[in-house]
Amino acid sequence: MASATSRFEAALGRRVPAPIRRKLRGETGRRFARFVLVALAAVISSQLALVVFLDAAHMTAGVSGVLAAIVGAAVSYVLSRWAWERKGRPHVLKETLPFWIVSVAAWIVLGLATKLGVQLADSLPRGSLQWHLVVNGTYFAANVLTFIARFLIFHYVLFADRGSSGGATGGEEPTPHSAAEGFAETLEEPPGDDNSAAAGTGRSPTAG
Repeated sequence: MASATSRFEAALGRRVPAPIRRKLRGETGRRFARFVLVALAAVISSQLALVVFLDAAHMTAGVSGVLAAIVGAAVSYVLSRWAWERKGRPHVLKETLPFWIVSVAAWIVLGLATKLGVQLADSLPRGSLQWHLVVNGTYFAANVLTFIARFLIFHYVLFADRGSSGGATGGEEPTPHSAAEGFAETLEEPPGDDNSAAAGTGRSPTAG
């Protein structure tokens, strides 16, 4: 997977203008290149699922769009942890819950996009090539928009680096660098910590 990512980054660098290429060489660019691969895998899986739900299962457009989005989100979650080099068991409050909240918002958008696509293709024979081009094309356009929004949220909030620079030493916990982690730390903090801290500050030092 690493070699495929390197080849993709090199190919991407040759096809973009120099100012953008310089930005892509940084940390954000590397994550973006990986997330493009993640998105491609998620889109392909969700597009195939959409065809199955619409044609084989004969489900409604809205339900098919949401279910296809769930399939894509499951693929995206697993591969996004690889893209941001997350290892081990994921933290529910810091990572898993925020990811699925973002995914639910994307599902709503994709479900509405599928419904719109079916309405746009209403005059075409259902199941024909032209019908699928219109429906899947509308769905793909919505996927592009949600892709951009998800990358910004994942990179700058959910999977923001925490401890790559100025990590804590001596067994101390590193300071969280993302809003999701900070919120989770607040929820996990014991209620008595503030009182003990206040008592500690009010205690006068003993004379030697």
